[in-house]
Order: sequence, then structure tokens, then C-alpha cells
Amino acid sequence: MRFIFKTDYEDDIRLLPHSGYIWTYGTLLVLLALAPFMFSSYIMSQIVFVCIYATVGVGLLILSGFTGQASLGHAAFLAIGAYTAGYLQQYDVPFPVYFLGAGLLTGAVGALVGFPALRLQGIYLVIATISFAFIVEEILARWESVTHGNEGMRVKTLSLFGAAIPRDSASFYYLCLGFLILIIVGTLNLMRSPTGRAFIAIRDSETAARSMGVNVALYKVKAFAISAAITGFAGVLFAHKMTFISPEMFTLQLSIEFIIVILIGGTFSLHGAVLGAIFLVMIDPFLTYLKDDMPGIIAGVAATFGASKATASNIQSNVAAFASANGLKGAIYGVIIMVFVLFEPLGLYGRWLKIKLFFQLFPLYKRATFKRQKIYVKSERNR
Repeated sequence: MRFIFKTDYEDDIRLLPHSGYIWTYGTLLVLLALAPFMFSSYIMSQIVFVCIYATVGVGLLILSGFTGQASLGHAAFLAIGAYTAGYLQQYDVPFPVYFLGAGLLTGAVGALVGFPALRLQGIYLVIATISFAFIVEEILARWESVTHGNEGMRVKTLSLFGAAIPRDSASFYYLCLGFLILIIVGTLNLMRSPTGRAFIAIRDSETAARSMGVNVALYKVKAFAISAAITGFAGVLFAHKMTFISPEMFTLQLSIEFIIVILIGGTFSLHGAVLGAIFLVMIDPFLTYLKDDMPGIIAGVAATFGASKATASNIQSNVAAFASANGLKGAIYGVIIMVFVLFEPLGLYGRWLKIKLFFQLFPLYKRATFKRQKIYVKSERNR
């Protein structure tokens, strides 16, 4: 167990509390730098999606995890960033310009969404963000002169300083990885600043935040703007990775996927955005395995235990039909959300903290360490 003795106020806001973090994250960065030389193109493509989804997860954490404002409309912010990139590309605008422009435009739209959301909380705020997502999706489908409507829009290969960066190249992977690291470090510094402290104060208690002089309305709008801007930047990278965008790609299900990223990973730490993104990206290979390989394996097991060929074939066809059923992905998402809400509300990173603390305190670890304490309101104290 490592004991850290804090002797200065700076000790509370250090990015790396002790040298162990330097070795751990240094090793991780080396492995990530070597990944293109170690893994196949398919795995690298999945890692790029992890970087993009984790970037959106960080933006959503700022709004939902750190400020306490719910949102089911982040797919719309991703779409605004993606379509801004695709539209400006048609006029040969260089990548740095439309990348920055997409983030600024999306941030401005996020601020506009934040203003009417100031008087909304809880389920009403969720409904408002869903409505915003539907409005943006309809605009993308109807504004054909800009978005090409339901026909979709082709996105050219990214070009940076005269050099083409294909979506499957190592350079594009390093670009996405570098931007994710930049966003994480920037968010860590943001949360150590007065703005970040105000976000957390609003999440914990708006009344207490107001009593301390925090301008709640201003910081809520700031949270929406910053979260939307980060998602808009991710939208540019998403558009270049997909090379084709259409309104059907930015639906409510995509917003739910972003919620799953922070819910599964953990809503109180930036580690959770990365872990949740990894988990979410792994679902598609799992579904592919379920469709292609699982029916044959189950049929083989049934034949091993004495089932006839007809019975085994019938089992295989039924499993294949189930795996290919429409809505299976949504059903899996629903089951995952219920399991984590009921049994692991702190997410994957919370589980890792429990495991780490268990070994640090063994044999003195107590299961009640992470137990959620019951909070009584005044009317319940005498019951």
C-alpha cells in the first residue's frame, strides 16, 4: 500500500499524484504507440472507434457526470460536427479550419440548447434533449441543398498539410489517439479549475452552489457548450472514419450508446469513458460471433448429448434466427443497462477500484466500504 502525505495545496490538484502513475501511463502510451505494428487492420479500426466514442464519452461526462445534467441528444451534436466537416470540404477548406469550425459551431448550438434547459431538470431535461435530437435529424433529412438529404454525403479523405491520411492508416489512428489524450488532459485541468469546481458543486446541490456565489445558469450553459464542442470535434473524426454520413446514422439509438459508454464505464471518472467505449465497441464483434459461430457450437453440443441430426439442425436454425432478429442489439443494450444499474452502479472503473482496494487492505477490507448510504429527508427521520 502506498501512503501519500500531502504537505501543500498543490498536492490536491496534481495530475499525477505519485510516480506510479508515470510508469503506468507511460507504459500504456508506449503500447498504444506500438499498436499499429502489433495488431491487424480490423483491430486497429476498432481501436479508432474506441478513441472516437471515448472522446464523446468525455464530453458527456462533463455534462452528465460532473455537472449532473442529463442528455439524450448527443448524437445530434455528433451529426452537426460531421456534416460541418463534409460541407466545408466541398469548398476545399483545410482540415485545421473546418475541424476548429465544427467544434465552435457545435459548441454554440450546445449553448443555445442549454438556455431553454435551464428551467428543466430530470426527465423533462431528457425529453427536451431527445426533442432536439429529433429536430436535428429532421433538418438533416430536409435541408437537401446542404446535407443532400437522405441520400447522404460523401466525406473526402482527410488531408493535413498536403498529406493524405486515409481512414485505415496508422496516421489517422495517431490523430484520433492524440486528440483523445488532449481532451482527457484538458478535461482534467478543467475539473481542477474554478469552472470545474462549480460544475461539481451544481451536480451535488444547486442550492448549496448558489449560496456559495456560483452562477448556476451560466455554468450550466458552459457545461452544455463544452460538452457539445467536444462531441462536434469527435463528429469530424467520425465522418472521416465512416467516409459517408446520412441522417439515419445519428438516431436516438446512437445517443443511447453514448449514455451506455459512461454508464458502464463509470460516471465519476474519465477512466470510465475509455472503459465504457471499449465495452461498447466489443458488442458488435460479439453479435457477429453470436450470428455466425454460436448456432453451430450449440448444435454441436446438442448432438454430443444425444440429440438427433434433425433436432440439432432445428436448434441451429432457431438460434441463428434469434441472433439475426431485428432489435436484438437494442435488447442487449437494455439488459446491460439494467444489470449495471442494479448490481454495479459505479461502472467498470468502480469495480476496478473495489478490486484494487481489496488487495491494498487485505485482510482488513470491508464490503461496506462502497455501500451506498441511505439519505433521509426531514419527513423520514421519525419513521
